[in-house]
Amino acid sequence: MKPDSIRSVSDVIHERSDYKNWMPKGMICTALAITALFLILFIVFGLTGIVSGALKTVLFVVFLAVTVIGAAVTLWMFLLYRAFDYNGKRQMSRQIIEGVAEYVKLPDGGKCLDVGCGSGALTIAVAKRNPKARVIGIDRWGKEYASYNKPLCERNARAEGVTNTSFQKGDATKLDFADETFDAVTSNYVYHNIPGDRQSYLLETLRTLKKGGTFALHDIFSRSRYGDMQAFVGKLLDMGYEKVELIETTDKYMKKHEAVWMELSGSALLVGKK
Repeated sequence: MKPDSIRSVSDVIHERSDYKNWMPKGMICTALAITALFLILFIVFGLTGIVSGALKTVLFVVFLAVTVIGAAVTLWMFLLYRAFDYNGKRQMSRQIIEGVAEYVKLPDGGKCLDVGCGSGALTIAVAKRNPKARVIGIDRWGKEYASYNKPLCERNARAEGVTNTSFQKGDATKLDFADETFDAVTSNYVYHNIPGDRQSYLLETLRTLKKGGTFALHDIFSRSRYGDMQAFVGKLLDMGYEKVELIETTDKYMKKHEAVWMELSGSALLVGKK
């Protein structure tokens, strides 16, 4: 065996899944750097004699206020990062992913679509629970989550020993799949990130679901983001969907006070059958 082949096998053996963090470390570092900059400006212009009079007072107040706000935001981001850490103590992201995956049950040979797969966590969790089915994860992998990409998803699938997944670039607002393609569709915290008529995005996902197929879509279904979701549930029932319900998850995967400071209030699972 060639040395390159030996290294390749070794890399695979030691490969570990890395689902990243919903709070990017880069954002925390940026917030910390900005806070530090304004702290320096506060010290230089607010506490020394470089400027004086009314200008010094204004700079003192402005730079102090921005520094305090920046410190608070940085702390908030750090706490989110710690809570969402897959390998940390809280592991809320893992609990949510596994919780959503529990609702996805596929027939042998069936197909599932995971909209907005990110690092592949939900796609892989569903694939593990349905080893005789195929799970496709799509994502646009935008620059705001630069560390999320197709190769990362594929590495995570290999690291988890999962072979019934595939990943491709896609647009949640206009899916590149025909009507009634999938036996199940799922998603986790995706649509609320997309401006526009979010109920229409849900319908676009459900368009690809086969008659008799099931869906489990988890998101922040607050009225400010989605409008009247109870009316939307009624609309689906009128369209012939069955067993449609919104299951609140702010007391299922997290405590209510956590949902508030994490800005996840309104989190719920939209589940049902077409």
